[in-house]
Amino acid sequence: MPIEPDEQQLAEVAARAGAYGDGPLVMLNLNRYVPGGHEAYMRYGEVAARVLQRVGGSFLWYTNTPQTVIGDDGDRYDEIIAVWYPSWSAFQALVSDPELLAAAEEHRRGALEKAALICVPAGGQAPLMPSA
Repeated sequence: MPIEPDEQQLAEVAARAGAYGDGPLVMLNLNRYVPGGHEAYMRYGEVAARVLQRVGGSFLWYTNTPQTVIGDDGDRYDEIIAVWYPSWSAFQALVSDPELLAAAEEHRRGALEKAALICVPAGGQAPLMPSA
């Protein structure tokens, strides 16, 4: 199961970085850990927090996910982390940072069984309301 972006996904990030509309975004990190992996991921997270601060981003919130209501076991995650970035350029700087890449190699890769990273607009949309 994938835990890292592939080359095409990295190219798409690079194309957005610095392009028209390169503004704030939120990345939802969905993580499923191997047994004992959360502790290793937290070591990676310490480095990620430093790099995130350097690129101007911030952690918004995180939560454990004790139950999947729709989906099967393949759709199960242990934790969701919401991270705000001021731009795609900032996100690209984070994912290409040498300190973070080293921490990913040492701690993150062995900690995760599955991961997904979902980008959402930072401003969101108006609440869904039934039409009157």
